[in-house]
Amino acid sequence: MMRSVGDVVPEVTFKLREGGEWLEKTSADYFRGRSVVVFALPGAFTPTCSSTHLPGYMALSKNLKAMGVDEILCLSVNDAFVMNAWAKDQGVDDEVAMLPDGSGHFTRAMGMLVDKDNLGFGERSWRYSMLVVDGVISKIFAEDRNEPGDPFAVSDAVTMLDFISETAGQQAASA
Repeated sequence: MMRSVGDVVPEVTFKLREGGEWLEKTSADYFRGRSVVVFALPGAFTPTCSSTHLPGYMALSKNLKAMGVDEILCLSVNDAFVMNAWAKDQGVDDEVAMLPDGSGHFTRAMGMLVDKDNLGFGERSWRYSMLVVDGVISKIFAEDRNEPGDPFAVSDAVTMLDFISETAGQQAASA
């Protein structure tokens, strides 16, 4: 079952590769006491992910952080080696962190694991984005699973920035 607004993000351990060394970080390391935007996508080096999804968040990362977002995470069911190579290929800077979910544990627990075997991918993440505040999902934008192919209509950076801006405006108006 897909997690939704008000749910706590899954507690998993992520296996990262930094400076030629293995590093483990937990969900708590990423989400506890912080405001985090996660955007998840089917795969590194794939067309929409490389041409639009990741570049969109890179382009608006400073705007999102100016609205109070502490970190922006790009999550995919790829291993750390692939995510690091893709980050280098895409010129990812410190504004967006690549989060490999190599075995799909986080994605499965989110209810977002899908079978892309017809494309030769195996199990991958469905395309979505979410705002997580102190480990709790505040908003999630999941692409329509009834749409054919690889829909990309609501998990983009502009939609997330608009939501955060609107929410901040509503909070200011009610204060």
